[in-house]
Amino acid sequence: MLDAVPLAPVRRRRTPRLLAAVPSLLALGTLLVEPSPTVMRKDDTFITAATPGILNIEGAECFTDPTYSVTADEKVVLYRACDEGAANQSYGFLLADDGAYDRPALAEFARRGCERGFREQWGERETAESALDFYPVLPTAETWAGGDRDIMCVVYSPRGELTKSMLPLL
Repeated sequence: MLDAVPLAPVRRRRTPRLLAAVPSLLALGTLLVEPSPTVMRKDDTFITAATPGILNIEGAECFTDPTYSVTADEKVVLYRACDEGAANQSYGFLLADDGAYDRPALAEFARRGCERGFREQWGERETAESALDFYPVLPTAETWAGGDRDIMCVVYSPRGELTKSMLPLL
């Protein structure tokens, strides 16, 4: 009997604390649940010709998203073999006409040209099934002033990394 008396008050004191802790425990449980894959949309502002490392990428090569480099002390893109897991792959280049730098017109030209190449490479059905998308890499006003007229067309998966070359011909 003496053992039963101390247990009753202890249970009463712990029960409210335990109940008060339940929301915190549930919140902790939601933090431990693996999140669903993030869908990331990239556009002509994601990477530009001024992004360090992008001018080293050639046709059909894969590369990273901009990542901070301690060595460079800035965000850079790096070449990465497609089968090692890369975020992007170059699939073509467009050459813009000379003239004054007009970013909105250049972006529209790039979007149309890269989209045409994208549809030629992957077609409507295949892009829907593989969940691929594209974006152009544009010259900046500074690189344009230096003579840069190249626009890189890039394929990526909004669902995550590429695990192989996405080019149908390679």
